[in-house]
Amino acid sequence: MKVLSMLPKFRTAPGIFLLIALCGTLLAPPAQALRIKEVAAVQGVRSNQLTGYGLVVGLDGTGDQTTQMPYTTQTLSNYLQQMGITLPSTANMSNLQLKNVAAVIVTAELPAFATPGQQIDVVVSSMGNSKSLRGGTLVATPLRGADGEIYALAQGNMVVGGAGASQAGSKVQINHLSAGRIPLGGQVERAVPSPLNDNDTIRLGLNATDFQTASKVVLAINNRHGQGTAQALDGRTVEVRAPQSPSARVSFIADIEELTLQNSKPAAKVVINARTGSIVMNQAVTLGPCAIAHGNLAITINSTPVISQPGPFSQGGQTVVAEKANIQLRQEPGAIVNMPASSQLADVVRSLNALGATPQDLLAILQAIKAAGALNAELEVI
Repeated sequence: MKVLSMLPKFRTAPGIFLLIALCGTLLAPPAQALRIKEVAAVQGVRSNQLTGYGLVVGLDGTGDQTTQMPYTTQTLSNYLQQMGITLPSTANMSNLQLKNVAAVIVTAELPAFATPGQQIDVVVSSMGNSKSLRGGTLVATPLRGADGEIYALAQGNMVVGGAGASQAGSKVQINHLSAGRIPLGGQVERAVPSPLNDNDTIRLGLNATDFQTASKVVLAINNRHGQGTAQALDGRTVEVRAPQSPSARVSFIADIEELTLQNSKPAAKVVINARTGSIVMNQAVTLGPCAIAHGNLAITINSTPVISQPGPFSQGGQTVVAEKANIQLRQEPGAIVNMPASSQLADVVRSLNALGATPQDLLAILQAIKAAGALNAELEVI
């Protein structure tokens, strides 16, 4: 018997209680007021992405297959020429078997206010068909920014958080072996200019566009440092007059970042992961009164073997095995559930649990509630 269920049956879904565990609103104390540093950041104070191309050497026979990855051989040849070693012109580079070398892409993040000599972490990822980078050493690799200039150099022994073995066609592997990390493996060679002290004012960029939050940020700063100190340019940018002295400006920024926003609540949002069925909502989500009917549809297929035998003394007859299928479609009625208005997240969770639906069913139910205008929150599907 084969049973295909298009919609799961009613049952209590343990995954729904993840909403309570993730949001922590039933047992947690009242949320503390948000600080400005948690909703905004100083514009211009940011990190920069760096990338480079290099070679990892010292592998235990797990490097690139150079016959299929010619750029690995060409890169090694160029490196040897820089070291003063020139291969004979008669040598066929494609025939070199470099089993211990792999071509890699190196990435790093240059933090704000980084100065020459400062060390940063780098990530090394294989770009060829290397089986493993475990035990390898990255050769000095220049890291460039978006403008093409070199801002750091990376080199060092890699840390690969995995292990693997293969023999006689069998293979076992734990975690990922084609990427690794070099803690403090990069050294900054050039600083990125910061516009923090260029003007009489600084600008705070909110993490999300919200006119109410921008207004509360302006109110908190002006209450502390006087009217006219801050003004909102739009729903995401707040301009603040700051001291000219670099030392005083740093202290000023540190002070306003610790200011709290009175009666501040995040925008109501429900985030749905359609791939995993995860549902997370914040404390600002409320639910209006509505009625929901949710039913089940099941298809049952019974397969019975049927044997057909030839008659006695028949010439050339054969026994034939066939199948007889019986398909039944059953649709169970769904009771209409009355969901009262819920002004707190705990009440919303309790109402959704009363449906007895699985997280996958809730994906469709929440979208329908939102379309009906009963869900007072922004619905985001990731």
